Amino acid sequence: MDLIERWVALAGPHTRHIGTELDARYGEPHRRYHTREHLAAVLDLVDELAGHADSPAAVRLAAWFHDAVYDPERADNEERSARLAARMLADTDLPPDGIAEVVRLVELTAAHAPGPGDRDGQVLCDADLAILGAAPDRYAAYAAAVREEYAFVPEELYRAGRAQVLNSLLALPALFNTPPARARFEEAARHNIQTELALLGT
Repeated sequence: MDLIERWVALAGPHTRHIGTELDARYGEPHRRYHTREHLAAVLDLVDELAGHADSPAAVRLAAWFHDAVYDPERADNEERSARLAARMLADTDLPPDGIAEVVRLVELTAAHAPGPGDRDGQVLCDADLAILGAAPDRYAAYAAAVREEYAFVPEELYRAGRAQVLNSLLALPALFNTPPARARFEEAARHNIQTELALLGT
């Protein structure tokens, strides 16, 4: 099933125009990691972890919007993606409280720090960060793609900034919140991050 048909299956045929626009956004030429492939991977993992969520449909909608706005030269992509979700979902039959939950979840991906009782947030954040626990070659491809997205940043500044991000992740008590994701990804993710830090020479 292609992405647009996946959207239609989730939100209904009357919202196909939204799925078409979102698909186009994830296909923007400046994206190297935050692409249709990343969106599909997040959606697949949300499906796997759906049993942990209180509102799987809201998590799936939030997954669609979480990187809908992506400009590596800006720091407010999650906020702008959340605003886009609010605007586009207002054109559907989703009730206001449902839209508000999607908006909240999209905003949560800025820090990836869901509360202990936030089961929906835990599923979305775990799905978004799962690449950290990928096989080493896939992780290396992810790290290279992120570097390409930040090609405008000089190497020394990039290394320092990337190291700061990676060290902040390592400082978390746990990178993953749901028991299945933690069992599957936590150990590999920490190893991958430490390897990348060593390669960055920081």
